[in-house]
Amino acid sequence: MLERIAVDESVRKLRPDFAVLAMTAEGLTNGPGDDVSAGWLARAAEHADAADPHVEAWREAYRAFGAKPKRTRPSVDALMRRAVPSINRVVDAYNAISVEYALPIGGEDAGAYRGPARLVRATGDEPFDVVAAGEPAVEHPEPGEVVWRDDEGVTCRRWNWRQCVRTRLTEDTENALFLLERLDPYPLDRLQAAADALTARLREISPDVRIAARLIEW
Repeated sequence: MLERIAVDESVRKLRPDFAVLAMTAEGLTNGPGDDVSAGWLARAAEHADAADPHVEAWREAYRAFGAKPKRTRPSVDALMRRAVPSINRVVDAYNAISVEYALPIGGEDAGAYRGPARLVRATGDEPFDVVAAGEPAVEHPEPGEVVWRDDEGVTCRRWNWRQCVRTRLTEDTENALFLLERLDPYPLDRLQAAADALTARLREISPDVRIAARLIEW
């Protein structure tokens, strides 16, 4: 799966400083949030700094493709501005690392993917499945919007703003894909440190989990 993940040239032109560390975790045993995972979130909140230069770099990236970062905030910016609720142990783990390291991290159910993950600029007709008023619904990205997608549709809108329903991590997820995304001035060694910290948390949840990673940059 990792070998087929790609970043489109149109995104490279928009932000040539972009890099993503893609990581797979196979053989997870997830479960509901507990005191341990709530503790991860609480400790991470102590490090939250929405004025971090990396958060501002993401706001600039959003402006570059026409998004308004005060209306639809980059994921790490949104996490730092509120009390992050406990979802399940794996989601709590990567949300806590995201806040602690000031780094957007996406967590996806790899078993729900149809084809490889690709970061592209949308045409505007790609389906994006959501829940609206308690019912399944389909939205579409804006033309030119940066999105992650697979063969079936958009998996995350506005780079890392909002995930689709189909690929979200649940308590039943066994195989996951994590996307750790950086822009200048974020150091690559800090990106790797975040990945190592996430790996440690996942091994705490599932000692036999199998981890693999690939850094995609240019």
